[in-house]
Amino acid sequence: MSAGGSPDKLTHFDASGQAHMVDVSAKPDTDRVATATGWVKMRPETLALIVEGTASKGDVLGVARLAGIMGAKRTADLIPLCHPLPVTKVTVDLEPDDALPGVRIAATVKTSGKTGVEMEALTAVSTAALTVYDMTKAVDRAMEIGGIHVTLKDGGKSGRFEAP
Repeated sequence: MSAGGSPDKLTHFDASGQAHMVDVSAKPDTDRVATATGWVKMRPETLALIVEGTASKGDVLGVARLAGIMGAKRTADLIPLCHPLPVTKVTVDLEPDDALPGVRIAATVKTSGKTGVEMEALTAVSTAALTVYDMTKAVDRAMEIGGIHVTLKDGGKSGRFEAP
């Protein structure tokens, strides 16, 4: 078993080792949810610009939130073997954190379908983080994006997973 509690078998390869999209047609539709988190570390001065709303490109957190939502909705266009899913809910929260210093990002994605939304949640966090970087890189090119991982997955045959 892998750390995530599932068998150590890669599902995106056929018997001859060729990449393929997994056939989920026989799976029942179930309610599914996934949450992912990550962060953007930056200089305290950069974080202050974001919090004060004085970044030259505008509302960094608001634009990054929208970018994250858009990223979740476009995941199948970006990740070659992802199924296009009818996403029913996306939330992206960006919280300034003086201790980091930087912005902590959490995204939750919901659907009712045959496959989970972990990739959509990860894409939402990644897209939001990249947008924070893009909007503030003029003042801080040394920002670091990291810690992106799934913290919750629920629904489907494999059930619930919560990161330790």
